[in-house]
This record gives sequence, C-alpha cells and structure tokens, in this order.
Amino acid sequence: MRLKLALMVVVLCLAGAAWGAWDFFQPYRGSEVPVVLEIPSGTGAPEVADLLVSRGVVAHRWPFLVRYWIGRTRHRLKAGEYLFDRPLRPLDVYRKLIIGDVILYSVVVPEGSDRFDIARILAERMGINPTEFLQRTEKTTLIHDLDPDAPTLEGYLFPDTYRFPRHVTADTIIATMVGRFRRVIRTKLHDDFVPGSGDLHAAVTLASLVEKETPDPAERPVVAGVFTRRLEKHMPLQCDPTVIYAARLADRPIPVIHASDLKFDSPFNTYLHGGLPPGPIANPGEISLRAAFHPADGDELYFVSNNHGGHVFAKTLAEHQHNVAVYRRKVAAERRQASAVAAANAPAPQVRAKATRTRGAKKSVIQSQQKADPS
Repeated sequence: MRLKLALMVVVLCLAGAAWGAWDFFQPYRGSEVPVVLEIPSGTGAPEVADLLVSRGVVAHRWPFLVRYWIGRTRHRLKAGEYLFDRPLRPLDVYRKLIIGDVILYSVVVPEGSDRFDIARILAERMGINPTEFLQRTEKTTLIHDLDPDAPTLEGYLFPDTYRFPRHVTADTIIATMVGRFRRVIRTKLHDDFVPGSGDLHAAVTLASLVEKETPDPAERPVVAGVFTRRLEKHMPLQCDPTVIYAARLADRPIPVIHASDLKFDSPFNTYLHGGLPPGPIANPGEISLRAAFHPADGDELYFVSNNHGGHVFAKTLAEHQHNVAVYRRKVAAERRQASAVAAANAPAPQVRAKATRTRGAKKSVIQSQQKADPS
C-alpha cells in the first residue's frame, strides 16, 4: 500500500514537472494588442509575476517564479517600462526583465543647441525638470580633466540622437551626452586634440561660434578662419550669436538683435569684449569641431549673410560694407514683395462684404415685390 502511494506521488511529481517544463517553454500571448507594462522600482518577484499574468504576458505565475528562484542569487529583475508585442515563453520574459530590455524613447538634440534648448527638448520628450537640468549643467566635474576652465558644461553636451528609458534622470542624460563628446574627441578627432594641452577650451568655444554662425558645413572652416585671423589681429569678433547667448544668460531672450543689445555688458558679448567669450555658447557637432581645429587659410576678415543660408566673405572693410548694403537692399526688396503678395491674397474687408450682401438682399426683395405686383 505504501509502495503504491509513493509510486503515485512520484508519478504526480513527474507529471507536474512535465507540465511545468512544457509551460515554461511554451510561447504565450493572452492579449490581442501589444502590452506596455511598467514595473516600479522595488517590486518583488511575486508581484511581478502577478502583473505578468494579469496583463496576459504569461499564462501562469509559477514557471516564471521557478526560473527566478533558480537564478535569484545571480540576477535581479530590473524595473522599467517593457513592451510585449508577440508571444513569449516564460523563459524569454524572465530574460527580458533580467537584462532590462525596456522601452527607449528617441531624443534628438540638433547641432548648435545650447543648454537652454536641450532643457526644453528634454522637458517635452522625457519630462525632465528644465530648471534641474540647467542647474546640473553648471557643475563641471565631468569635464574638469578636459577643460578645467569651463564655466559650465555648455559645449560638451554632444548633439546627437539619443535613446533613453522613461524616468531617466537628468544626471544620467548629462553623463551620457558628455560621454558621447569624449568618444567623438577620442575616436574622430584624436589627431587634433592633445590631452592636457589646454587647446580644447578655445577650440570648443570657437567651434560653438562657428556652429551658430552658419548652417552650411562647407562654410564652417572658412568662418573659423575669419574668426582666427580676427583674433590674431586683436579685432573684436563681433559675433551676433554671442549677443543672443548673453541675453539668454541674463534671462532676457531676444528674437531680433537691436543696436541697444550690442551694448549689453556681458563677458559673452564679443562686440564689447575682445577675444573669445569665456566659454562655448552652444554645443557644436563634429564638423564644427574639426573646423575649429583646422581653420581655412585665406585673407577674409568679414562676412555677411547672403540671405539664402550662406555668407559673402570680404577681405577689406570697404568690400564688406558694400556686401552689407547689397544684403540690406535684398532684404528690403523681399519684404516689399512679401507685403505685396500678402495684400493681393488678403480677403476683402468684412464691412464692405456685409454692405454688398445687404444691397443684394434689398435688390432681391424689390424683385420679389415686382414679380408679385405686375402693375
């Protein structure tokens, strides 16, 4: 009798093990739509298993928990936001949570973005507090070995496309962007940058001015050459983007520069102060950094916009003044043309339209009366 009972227990155990093994390796998807499941930090394995079952990710909690208990001394389930969009075995679900294969959100930081632009982008895409981000970027510990003179992390938050999980911190984002800058310097510009030489501060600052002055990659070495020659001749750079940045630092953003803005006293205002500004005014990309390390040779000392995304360069002040006059005439002509087009496409004034409709209505009434009374 005891032998039969023991045999039954063994059979039941083997049957249970076989069922568990089959269930463990059986793909399952209990929901017809993709499931986004967020596992909060500190959630225990039993609670995670219950979440997986309730959302239709796994059929039963035990196969998942057995695998967790087997490896709990070496692995931990990672919190985060997960996407389950196809049938998975409990083993696959376990692996997904162990490696932290969470949903990543794309964040695009364009070249030439400054800290304030990046704070706005991160607030919109990732919900990062912009004030907190700006405060964190005022600490330069992450780049002290590269640039001990940097006033902030401006210039070292490399512009690129990043992918971050939900609830990422400002510190993690900053460290990632600075890390990307280091990698570009180390792998792409390693022949230009000599660690500890002190050249990086000036190069990144110059590159940020170049980045803000022209969107044309082909022009950037030329613009860098103009600024370099002006510095060598002790001429003020007179770089408009530095005036805009100075205003941003003073919490008085200006959409258009006026003559009074050129007189705003700030160490970043290169109309009032000679040499480079105290630090970068934006975060340059690789092309602008390379241009700063390799300015184009030439005699040009001036440039002005051609009003089509590029610039006209000049060697003398007289030539430059002529180019400026041409530019202003073009701008004035385009404004007149735009005004003429807008006036031609503008709808008729509302008062006149109402009057026309009223006269038409009266005429219709009179015609109706005439038809009703032929005499």
